Amino acid sequence: MSDMMKAIQDEYADDYAWCYGCGRLNEQGLHLKTYWDGDQTVTTYTPREVHMAIPGFVYGGILASLIDCHGTGSAALALHRKNGHEPGDGIEPPRFVTGSLHVDFMKPTPSDVPLKAIGTVEEIHPKKWKVTTRVFAADTCCAKGEVVAVVMPDTFKN
Repeated sequence: MSDMMKAIQDEYADDYAWCYGCGRLNEQGLHLKTYWDGDQTVTTYTPREVHMAIPGFVYGGILASLIDCHGTGSAALALHRKNGHEPGDGIEPPRFVTGSLHVDFMKPTPSDVPLKAIGTVEEIHPKKWKVTTRVFAADTCCAKGEVVAVVMPDTFKN
């Protein structure tokens, strides 16, 4: 995929790269990365053994984290593109926080396969974006969710 050159999370300023889900500087984190795939967004992640709910299945909180960070990353990609930029062009992207998160667990999620989150982004306000995400293990949709992502308020900035 030609759009999958650089993840939006790779472009976040160091001060904002500590999120447990997607922060590249959080040594204990998941290091989730979100890319464009055409007009949709994609994040893939292979759960680790510590992400187990019961043997053979992924803990639901990991799926919620995947949907959450995929949503805020997708919103950042969309606003960055709307502003005329792409990851890797040297311009720092906007940073988002979660305004709301809704997750529906559709099927038990096996722990022995990579997970793929596919998102669709919709602008609902100049500072709010809605991202609907489906998480797949192989061809099975295991979870779906919706994130309303909000441009990071100035009060979050150092």
